[in-house]
Amino acid sequence: MDTCEVIKDIKGQFRLYMNGAASKSMREKGLGYKINWGIELPRLKEIASKYEKNHAVAQELWKENIRECKILAGLLQPVDTFCEQLADNWAEEMPNPEIAQLTCLNLFQYLPYASQKAFQWMADEREYVELCGFSLIARLLMKGNKLNERAQEEFLDQALAALEEDKLLIRQAVANALRKYGEQGEENRKRLIGLLIPLSNSENPEVKAVTDEIKSDMEYSF
Repeated sequence: MDTCEVIKDIKGQFRLYMNGAASKSMREKGLGYKINWGIELPRLKEIASKYEKNHAVAQELWKENIRECKILAGLLQPVDTFCEQLADNWAEEMPNPEIAQLTCLNLFQYLPYASQKAFQWMADEREYVELCGFSLIARLLMKGNKLNERAQEEFLDQALAALEEDKLLIRQAVANALRKYGEQGEENRKRLIGLLIPLSNSENPEVKAVTDEIKSDMEYSF
C-alpha cells in the first residue's frame, strides 16, 4: 500500500474501535480536536502494531487534527529518519498535554539526541514545549540515564525555577521529573531535599504544597 492507502486503512481501524463515551469525556475536559474517536491507548498500540514504522505515514498522520492520528504518528515514526528540526517542529505543534506526554513516551525518549532536546525544551517559555522538556527528562531518568555534574546543576536550576511558575501543568511535570531524579540514589535524594527547603517556606501556597509533597516522597523513598 502507498502512504494514502495506509492512512485510509488506519482510519478504518479507528472507526471500528471508536468509544463515544470517552470521546465526549475528553471534549468536556477541553481536549478539542477536529475528530476524536476516544480510542483507548492499549487499542491504539494494537492498531499501530499492524503496520511497519514509516516516515511518510507518520508525517502525514501528524498533520491531521485527529487525536488518534497524532498518537499513531509517534508510534509509527522511525527514529533514524526523525531529525532534530522535526523534533522541534513537533514540540512546537503540540496541541495539548496528552499528546505531548504520549509523544515523549512513544518517540522522543528513543531519539539519540533526546537529552539535548530535553534541556533545550525545558528552557523554552512556551508551555507545551517546556512540558515536553520536563516530561522527556523524566522518561530518561526513569530509564536510568545519569546526569553528569554540569547537567545536574542545569536540570535542578531549571526545575526549581519552573516550580515557581504559575503553570499547573509545568509544576506537575517538574515534580515528576524531580522525583525520578531523587529516586536514582541516596546522594541525589539528599541533594534534592536540601534544595527544596527554601521553597517549602514559599508564600505561594501552591508552590509550598507541591514542594512539601516532593520532599515527603523523598524522605520516605529509601
